[in-house]
Amino acid sequence: MTARDDWQRAFDASPIRDVDFETMSGVPLAPVHGPDDGEFPGAYPYTRGPYASMYRSKLWTMRMFAGFGTPEDTNLRFKEILRSGGDGLSTAFDLPTLMGRDSDDPRSVGEVGKAGVAVDTLADMEDLFADIDLGGVTTSMTINSPAAIVLAMYVAVGEKGGVERARLAGTLQNDILKEYQAQKEFVFPPRPSVRLVTDVMRFTTAEMPKWHPVSVSGYHIREAGSTAVQELAFTIANGFAYVEAATASGLDVDAFAPRLSFFFNAHIDFFEEIAKYRAARRIWARWMKERYGAKNARSMQLRFHTQTAGVSLTAQQPEINAARVALQAMAGVLGGTQSLHTDSYDEALALPTEKAVKIALRTQQIVAHETGVVHVADPLGGSWFVEELTDEVERQAEEIFAHLDERGNGSILEGVYAGIESGWFQGEIAEAAYDFERKVHSGRRVVVGVNRFTEWDEPPPEILSIGDEVEERQRKRLETVKHDRDQAAVDAALARVAADAAQPDVNLIPAILDAVKVYASVGELMQTLGGVFGTYTEQVVV
Repeated sequence: MTARDDWQRAFDASPIRDVDFETMSGVPLAPVHGPDDGEFPGAYPYTRGPYASMYRSKLWTMRMFAGFGTPEDTNLRFKEILRSGGDGLSTAFDLPTLMGRDSDDPRSVGEVGKAGVAVDTLADMEDLFADIDLGGVTTSMTINSPAAIVLAMYVAVGEKGGVERARLAGTLQNDILKEYQAQKEFVFPPRPSVRLVTDVMRFTTAEMPKWHPVSVSGYHIREAGSTAVQELAFTIANGFAYVEAATASGLDVDAFAPRLSFFFNAHIDFFEEIAKYRAARRIWARWMKERYGAKNARSMQLRFHTQTAGVSLTAQQPEINAARVALQAMAGVLGGTQSLHTDSYDEALALPTEKAVKIALRTQQIVAHETGVVHVADPLGGSWFVEELTDEVERQAEEIFAHLDERGNGSILEGVYAGIESGWFQGEIAEAAYDFERKVHSGRRVVVGVNRFTEWDEPPPEILSIGDEVEERQRKRLETVKHDRDQAAVDAALARVAADAAQPDVNLIPAILDAVKVYASVGELMQTLGGVFGTYTEQVVV
């Protein structure tokens, strides 16, 4: 019995799409290539992909990130994405919401609805998903500090619409550790913040079997300036940290790990990105099995979403960003991604226009339906270059894990806490970003349109502009909700949240869910939690 025989059995049991798996000239294509005793997709350690049939069974989810203005504005964009062939929604929230502030907070002035959608109360979440069947679509929500609150709102909207929580499918980013390392949208100290993450994991494990409670996110680490290896290693280390936190809270690793997901960047160094994804799967599988004792194969199968690199987009000659995005999308697909967002060509200038979003989605559809790269699993597997690059990326990542393990005295979770509190992660990313910028400035690294092949007389494209009237409308909406709600019920619900927060062993999600149902706001809930948890100030890295 060979490894190919085992793969063939798994492949034969998989549903296959009804398309012609052949070249344009009619040459038939095998679903996978390699020696009979080699590695195969769908087999441990999953270097070549988590599933035996890969895209022959199912294409990746084309999940376009969207959010701006009021919930009604974004609801219209969601519907246009679905009409254009997108098959998953991904929600971008504005800065006040990401920071747990209401639209009427003085610190929110000038930011409401500008870089994402404003959500203050359950009323906004109801408007955001109005006339969208939450039982028939998967939704990703990119939010971290207030993630538990936003999840509770989504559950409440679903149940109001007749979709019980067990049927809701999607992903909550809920990755607070990378906020301290890179994106900086933290509110509470790391330890109580991780408690909120594990509360979500415990709640969804018990009641939401189709929900991914954490999307461990390297994307923002890379956007902050890290190298590909740092992105991979810091992200996977954060994943290990959540595993340790969840098991310490009493969960069995195989009860929650199958629903952990990851979120990676697709940058412009084509082969390095592919090697990064392949190494990530191998590392996760080995550590989950050997260090954390996972028995379920799905606990070892790293599955990930990819977004093309926003930081690689240029304000100069923005139309050529479409070429960058196409190449980055291709790297994500050749690396075996499970879902993909393609950036719009105008995002270096402003939130994307509807036309630019449609071109970005069509880019994915061209990769999926015209190029033929989906017919064969891991088509670059066996390439001497790709295999050696995969090995080297893995080796360098393991050096970082060893460093964190040592700092944590045998605990990756404690090593990550130590790295955050000392500024180690931030310093490593800053140094990598500085090194890259030096190379661009000197011309050693070419960025087309920026330091070579420049043009200075190009007319600016039309961009999407979010006016100040959005903030006024949202503030009035919040004022109306607060006026119409039962204030006594809100006060009682917030008091229960505070009481539960003071008891570390009590899961906070039921109390938060009750609070959002009586229209307690994001800001009120975050202030209540902050009264118990405190707030966090980052140590300055010199």
